[in-house]
Amino acid sequence: MTQFNDYLNKQLADPEFKKEWEALEPEFSIVQAMIDARRESGLTQKQLSERTGIAQADISKLESGNGNPSIKTLKRLAAGMGMRVKIEFQPIVNP
Repeated sequence: MTQFNDYLNKQLADPEFKKEWEALEPEFSIVQAMIDARRESGLTQKQLSERTGIAQADISKLESGNGNPSIKTLKRLAAGMGMRVKIEFQPIVNP
C-alpha cells in the first residue's frame, strides 16, 4: 500500500487531480464504511447476502465502488449486520 500512497500523494500535488479526488470522497467513505462494518460483524459477503437477500455479486459490486446503493439498500445491509445507517451533513472546512 505504501507504493500506492506515495503515488497518490504525488498525484494530489496536481490541483485538478486533487479537486476530482476530493469530489469522490463521499463515495469512497460509503464504500469503506460498508467494508469495515461487514468485517467488524465477522461476515463474509456470502453470509451477508444470505442474511439480506441481496445477491453476493451485488454486495461485491458495491464494495468495489461499482454500484450506487440506495438508502434502502444501505439500511438492508446494515440490518443484516445488526447495525443502523447514520448519514450526516458536515460544514465545509476551507484550509
